Amino acid sequence: MSMFHLPQILDAILVALLLYTIVTDVRERIIPHWVNITIALMAPIGWWVHGFHLWPDVAYQIAQSLGLFAFFLLAQAIGQMGGGDVKLIAALGLWFNWQVMFSLIFLMSIAGGVLTIGMWVHHKLRKREGKPEYPYGIAIVIGALIVVLPQHMIPIFKTCEHYFNHFS
Repeated sequence: MSMFHLPQILDAILVALLLYTIVTDVRERIIPHWVNITIALMAPIGWWVHGFHLWPDVAYQIAQSLGLFAFFLLAQAIGQMGGGDVKLIAALGLWFNWQVMFSLIFLMSIAGGVLTIGMWVHHKLRKREGKPEYPYGIAIVIGALIVVLPQHMIPIFKTCEHYFNHFS
């Protein structure tokens, strides 16, 4: 395996973990710790592949992740997010620069608003008691996939096409 393919492999694993997150958040309203830990632990491999320097590149990514964790911990404190959601955002903060994270959070907010309205309407139409639970991990994943797929996954399709054409 050459270095050229490692970024695409990391991105494919990230996408698979994000899709798994949707499944667990819908079914169980939980994002497993191992998913967030795996996403976070894969980030340093990406830093190495992309030639990040400890200062300032890696330091910035870690600071961004900690800042996101602290900010969204406030959302958890007021009951708007679960702990897994907060950890997922912080883990993703290790992967992307601030511009991409800003886009991700913006898209996550829009998806979260749509999800919240849809879940609330569904809850009312079914005449269920109590407050509905919102699997906000879905909104986080939607935001992440929108920024990951075009930016990182297209080279995988081109590489597959190259190998397919080479062997056919």
